[in-house]
Amino acid sequence: MPRQVLRSPIFQNILYVQEYASPQDNSWIIHNSKLAFNHQVHLGYDDEIHLLYRLILMSLVNEYVKEVRKMGCNILELMAEGLKIEPKNVLSRMLSDEKADIVFRLNHYPPCSDSNPDSDLDLNNRSMSHGRTSIGFGEHTDPQLISIARSNATSGFQIYLEDGTWVAVPQDETSYFINVDDLLEVMTNGRFKSVRHRVVADSFKSRVSMIYFGGPPLMEKISPLDSLMEPDEESLYNEFTWFEYKSCTYKTRLADNRLSRFHKHSHPV
Repeated sequence: MPRQVLRSPIFQNILYVQEYASPQDNSWIIHNSKLAFNHQVHLGYDDEIHLLYRLILMSLVNEYVKEVRKMGCNILELMAEGLKIEPKNVLSRMLSDEKADIVFRLNHYPPCSDSNPDSDLDLNNRSMSHGRTSIGFGEHTDPQLISIARSNATSGFQIYLEDGTWVAVPQDETSYFINVDDLLEVMTNGRFKSVRHRVVADSFKSRVSMIYFGGPPLMEKISPLDSLMEPDEESLYNEFTWFEYKSCTYKTRLADNRLSRFHKHSHPV
C-alpha cells in the first residue's frame, strides 16, 4: 500500500481503499461490525489483492466507527445538558451499550444528469451544480437516534423546510453533519425534530459519503423522557421498542412519515 495512504486522515484512507476493495459497488453497509457489499463483484485475476484491500477497508472502517461512536455519545450528552436533564448519559448510554444497534454506510453517487428538463428538481437544485441533477437517495428521515455524516467536496445533501422547499447544505469535507433522527424526536417529545433530507447526484462530479447511524439495543423502550416532561405536559407518542419501530421501517415506503403510526391522537399516514 502506498505510504501516503497510511499518513493521510482515516476518512481519506477509506475513500482511497474502497476504490480498490470494490470499485463496482455503489454502497457498502456495516451492521454491528459486519461488512456487506450490495452485490457480487467480479474480481478477475487479482482476487487476492482485492481481498487484501477489503480486509484493510474493514479495519479502517472499524477504527472510524469506534471514534465516531464516541463522538455521537458526546453529542447526545451535550444535548442532555442543553435540555437540563439528568443523568447526562440518559441518551448516550444507548449508543455506548454493547448491544447498541449500529449501522455504518458508505455511499457512492456517480455523476448523473436529469434527462427530464421539466423536473421539479431543476428549480431547487440548479444552484448546487453547473447542470441539472437527479435524485441519488430519496427523501426520508433516519429512524435511529442520531446520524453522523461526512462526505467529499461534492455537494448534494439537502434538507426539507416546512414551507415545502429543499435547501442545499453547503459542502465542507472537513466537517461532520449531525442529523436528529426519529427516536430522538420521540424521546425529547418533539423538542428536537427529525430532519427530512435527501441526496441529489451532481451532473459532473462523483459524491462519496459515510454515515454512522446510532441506534439503541433492539429491545430498548422508546418514549418521552420523564426527566424532561413538564408537570402538565402530555406525551405526544405511544411507547414502543426500537425493534418494533425498526420493523415498521421495513414495511413502509422510504418517504413515509413512520412516526405518525406511533403518534397519539392521530391516524397513521
